[in-house]
Amino acid sequence: MDDKPRSAAPVKTAKHPDAAGRHRQPRWWLTLALTYVTAAVAGFAAKAVNMPLPFMLGPFFVMAALSIFGFRSVLVPMGRELGQVAIGVAVGMRFTPAVLAAMTGLLPAMVLGTIYVVIFTMAAAFLFKPLAKVDDVTAFFATAAGGVADMATVAKDYGGAAGSVAVVHAMRVSGVVALVPFLVVFFGEPGNAPDSAAVGSHWLLVIVSLALGYLMARLLKPTPLPNPWLVGPIFMGIIIGVLGLYAVKIPPLLINIAQIMLGTWLGCQFKRDLLAALPRVTFAALVISLFMIGCAAAGAVVLTLATGLPYPTSFLSLAPAAVTEMVVTAQVMHLEAEVVTAFHVMRIAVVSSTVLIVFKFYLRLRGGSIGPGV
Repeated sequence: MDDKPRSAAPVKTAKHPDAAGRHRQPRWWLTLALTYVTAAVAGFAAKAVNMPLPFMLGPFFVMAALSIFGFRSVLVPMGRELGQVAIGVAVGMRFTPAVLAAMTGLLPAMVLGTIYVVIFTMAAAFLFKPLAKVDDVTAFFATAAGGVADMATVAKDYGGAAGSVAVVHAMRVSGVVALVPFLVVFFGEPGNAPDSAAVGSHWLLVIVSLALGYLMARLLKPTPLPNPWLVGPIFMGIIIGVLGLYAVKIPPLLINIAQIMLGTWLGCQFKRDLLAALPRVTFAALVISLFMIGCAAAGAVVLTLATGLPYPTSFLSLAPAAVTEMVVTAQVMHLEAEVVTAFHVMRIAVVSSTVLIVFKFYLRLRGGSIGPGV
């Protein structure tokens, strides 16, 4: 949070005026417990009705509804990040030497798939602008296939509306997370990809693996690499797997807890006041999300025909959502999570390094400009 202190505060706590004190209050702990008990119950209820990805979608749907109705939840500090560490290590250990060799054959498809995602997200900007009645800067960065924090920051730097960008990204990611697992079940075939290895969950090795993944994330945090909390543990898992240091399976219990952390965090992003303040943007975001999902679904058909990948894997590889949620979906539904990871990491690398170049091209197509800064 970047809220300023409302009154004079000791110098030592000026950077975080209410964090330490609030964490000691019984009400904070009670709300924290209520948040995650509700999320866990939602996960088990979703599992009872055979909802796909129950421990992420159940908490997501329930916490989103509660947040929209004004419930002020409390999240575990670093909860989402630690959840990503568990998922990242689990996925990284699936990258055996044979899998990495197979990935090289998919490099052309990854590059073309990334270009396709850039094209349809730019097309979405043309559609979003008149629907939401926003400026060119906001329209482009609201639909760009980058991280919400990065895109909102860049949009603000160039005169766009950061709030609108944040709403659209939240709606898009949430819409994809909510719909894609059902589409995979209804229009795809059940996944049969094996776990990282046919070994048990030796808890000492699990703890060592998670600690190493966390350390790698911390080391990568100061770098420009996007989402180090997921990518760092994936790299560590790859190192462990490829070097054959040891083989261990992250227990399903930890994967389920990670899903609850991610689903709860995502649901709580639906801030009632922000959505109410931007009703037209919210509606346009829903339309754009469906448009992007449709583009990904169509592109997945071509990708499957060209590469022989299962359709659900192709779909997740091109889905316009955050890498964490798509990798979790692939992992839990026994799809080729390593393929989905590779496609999304390629997309992140390309988008983060070329977004301003593509932005200039978009402005040229629109016949607009924002001054000498671009």
